[in-house]
Amino acid sequence: MSSETILRLDNIVKRFGDFTAVDGVSLDIYEGEFLTIVGPSGSGKSTLIRLLVGMDELTEGSLWLRGERIDQTPANKRPTCMVFQSLALFPHMSVGQNIEFPLKIRGESAEDRRNRALELMALLRLPEHYYTKGVTQCSGGERQRIALARALAFDPEILFFDEPLSALDFRLRKALEKELKDLHERTGKTFVYITHSLEEAMVMSDRIAIMNAGQFVQIAESDDIYARPNSRFVAEFMGEVNLFGVEGTGSGELHGNGVEIHVNGRADEFGIALAPGKQGTLMVRPEFVKFLSSGETSDFVVRGVLRAEYALGSRIQYKVESADGSNLIVENLREDRYQGHVGDSVILGWDIESTHMIVE
Repeated sequence: MSSETILRLDNIVKRFGDFTAVDGVSLDIYEGEFLTIVGPSGSGKSTLIRLLVGMDELTEGSLWLRGERIDQTPANKRPTCMVFQSLALFPHMSVGQNIEFPLKIRGESAEDRRNRALELMALLRLPEHYYTKGVTQCSGGERQRIALARALAFDPEILFFDEPLSALDFRLRKALEKELKDLHERTGKTFVYITHSLEEAMVMSDRIAIMNAGQFVQIAESDDIYARPNSRFVAEFMGEVNLFGVEGTGSGELHGNGVEIHVNGRADEFGIALAPGKQGTLMVRPEFVKFLSSGETSDFVVRGVLRAEYALGSRIQYKVESADGSNLIVENLREDRYQGHVGDSVILGWDIESTHMIVE
């Protein structure tokens, strides 16, 4: 990924009557990056990508591609391409004809079109004999690859994706997530991807932009946004999380309800300190919480009762009801499974290094 900006969003607004779907969004998208925009339903992410590709007009703001303003440029005149959830393939055409379609529109020769189609089929790992195969005879994963090959035939500078994997089954979706990331690396193109799936975003993205109520609420690299969310909303949106209300008491100490805190004045050192009387939210992800044996201690301790256990493939997830009635989530690898039973009184703990403080 380059540090050079390829697409700049400058205070973009989109209104539908009295409703503001996109509310003053600004962002620099970098050359060659894989940017994923995620958010709950109604957050404005699909409206935003329609604005970026030129399918809808901005109400306010401007859009710049390599320093040239393009928000007044028709979609078919922009060096960008959209891959839709529906794929929008032509059912009466063969695989090769679908891929060649944008080249035919440009007036390229039949030989050049065929050569480019075969080149893209190889890139997308589609067998050469599929060139004459009808798209309706292809599987869901194969049709996804055909749609990607057709998008690349445009030779766009930016590819936009509107939830292209959401209609596929779980196993195929997981495989195509990796293939898309590999394709991004092989082509060096800029990908801008819309999804509601956090797993897709985490697997594929260089950066994640989280939308809520028509605005970006945090933009960061995937690991950073998972480990250091800037708000309770982002923390909860980015997966299972345990949150505790805490208050600063001075001298690098904290006080919280339902959690014993033994940081010994080290809150400043680890960036989780609060001024006396200042309130915040302490966050720890379930994978960092451990079951403690009798007499064992940790920087943070919660006592409670094990209420449920769930098998999640290679992981086991536990629900623990704490003494104050709130629920905590713990995740262990299967080989570290808790050697007890639902209904046990348990002690949970985690280290200060695994915590993050949210102050809003």
